[in-house]
Amino acid sequence: MMSGNSIKKNTAASRLVGVVASPAALARATRLRRPPDLFELRLDALRHSLGKVTRAVPKLRAPLILTARHPEEGGLGRLGPVARRALLERFLEHAAFLDLELRSIREMKPLLRKARERHVGLILSWHDIHDTPARAELLRKTKSAAAAGAALFKIATRTDTPAQLARLISFFETTRAPIPIAAMGMGKLGLASRRQLAQLGSALTYVSLGEPTIEGQPSLSQLRRTRGAYSI
Repeated sequence: MMSGNSIKKNTAASRLVGVVASPAALARATRLRRPPDLFELRLDALRHSLGKVTRAVPKLRAPLILTARHPEEGGLGRLGPVARRALLERFLEHAAFLDLELRSIREMKPLLRKARERHVGLILSWHDIHDTPARAELLRKTKSAAAAGAALFKIATRTDTPAQLARLISFFETTRAPIPIAAMGMGKLGLASRRQLAQLGSALTYVSLGEPTIEGQPSLSQLRRTRGAYSI
């Protein structure tokens, strides 16, 4: 299991992240006998259940990634930067990692300072919910994340077609990035993308703890049924 706030590329194992995005998923996460390597608390999705989150956090037996997703990248509730920052600050003391979008760096500078003071690792992310861009654009985003001091870059793109999936796989296979990359697809070929990218060494693979939060996201049980391709 991963510990602390270190993420290293490992071509033999993609670390599993259990996405907690509902009260039901939160309750299930506290009961798992064999938890994933990390939990991601989707605080934008849990914004109406913060008391339950507070009570559950001590029972979660894996390091935590805090996320309050930007509405333009799939965030719920149309939350502005002040509201998202308040959610993240409320639980920052419990975090191993903070996940922020590249577009949010400037407006979240005070939060980033607090995270650094607490030695919370930084995951910078970018979600294209409409397409998988050309390699040049994906590489530009990766370099921006590295320059901003990310420990890891998470990239999630639309993979409804074989061409979109091929672009994402090709980018991951041919890019010698300065920081680890967690790459994944969304959409009709999302599940296939996550299986292939995990085998290729994607730093993280996100799984649902109940209903998926996005089309193509596998469940924890699905991934464990195909454990021959993963180190779990």
